[in-house]
Amino acid sequence: MSPESVKSWLQALQAHLVAQLEAVDGCAFVRDGWERPQGGGGLSCVIEGGNLFERGGVNFSHVVGLALPPSASAVRPELAGRAYEAMGVSLVLHPRNPYVPTTHMNVRFFVATKEDEAPVWWFGGGMDLTPYYGFTEDAVHFHTVCRDALAPFGATHYPTYKAWCDRYFFLKHRNEPRGIGGIFFDDLNEGGFEHCQALTRSVGEHFLAAYLPIVARRQAHPYDQAQRDWQAYRRGRYVEFNLVFDRGTLFGLQSGGRTESILMSMPPQVTWRYDYHPAADTPPRERLGFVEALLRDRLLRFVIESYNADPQTYSYISHIFVE
Repeated sequence: MSPESVKSWLQALQAHLVAQLEAVDGCAFVRDGWERPQGGGGLSCVIEGGNLFERGGVNFSHVVGLALPPSASAVRPELAGRAYEAMGVSLVLHPRNPYVPTTHMNVRFFVATKEDEAPVWWFGGGMDLTPYYGFTEDAVHFHTVCRDALAPFGATHYPTYKAWCDRYFFLKHRNEPRGIGGIFFDDLNEGGFEHCQALTRSVGEHFLAAYLPIVARRQAHPYDQAQRDWQAYRRGRYVEFNLVFDRGTLFGLQSGGRTESILMSMPPQVTWRYDYHPAADTPPRERLGFVEALLRDRLLRFVIESYNADPQTYSYISHIFVE
C-alpha cells in the first residue's frame, strides 16, 4: 500500500483535467491553495463566468484526522473513531447552455488506522451526468465510456456500479433520480491495492472521454430564457441532493474541511417554485423534460442489456435511439 503514489496520481489528474477544461472553455481556472489546521490541505481550481462553464471546479484535498467522521464509516461502523487519512479529486461542472449537461466526477482514497492493528484502506469514486434536456445519443455515449473504463477489471463491475449510482443519486423526498446516472463505487479493497488503484485510475482517466464529446455536440445549441428558467428550476434538485444526502459534502463538513471548497459544487443560479407544474401550453421539452429523461433511462437500460447479450444487436438498437 502506497498512499504517496495515490496522492501523486491525484494531483497529476487534477492538473490534467484543469488544463483540458481550460482549453475547451477558453478561460482560466483560479487556483487557490489552502491548508487545514487539523492536518493536510489542498488545491481548489475554480472557474466562474467562463465562456462555457457558468461555474465549475476541480478540487484536490488531502486531510488527516484523529477520528473518522460518521459519514465515512456509515457502512463500516467498526472503523468509527479511528485515525484516518483521506485524499481525492472532486469535479463538478455547471455549463451555461441548458443543453449541455451538468456533470460530476470523484475519485478518492481512505486509510483508517488503529494502534496495534493493520491499516484498513479503500478506494471510491464514479461519474454521473445530469442533463436538463436529454439526448439518447449522449446518454448512450456516457454510459458506454463508463462501461469501457471498468471492462478490463471484470464484466460485473459496470452493471453493479451503475445500479449503485442509480440508488445513491436518488432524491427520496422527491421520488426522483438526480439525473441519468453513471457509475458509483465505494469501499473498494478486494483484489489487492494495485488492482483497486488501477480501477480507480481508469475511472478518473476516462472522464474527459465520457463528457467532452457531449459538450462538443451541445455547446452551440440555441436556447432562450425559458430554457434557462427550466435549467435553474432543475438545478434546485442538484442542490437538494448535495446538501441533504451527499456523503462527500457531509464528510467535508464533519471533518472540518474548507467550506468554500466543499460548496464549490453548488450551481451559481437556482430557482425553487412552490408546488410547480409546467403550464399546459409549455413546450413539450420543458413540460415533459424529466419524464422524458426517465423514459430514456429505461431505453438506455435496454440498450446496455442488449450489448451484454449481443454486441451486434447493440449496434443496431443504439442507432434506433440516437436522435
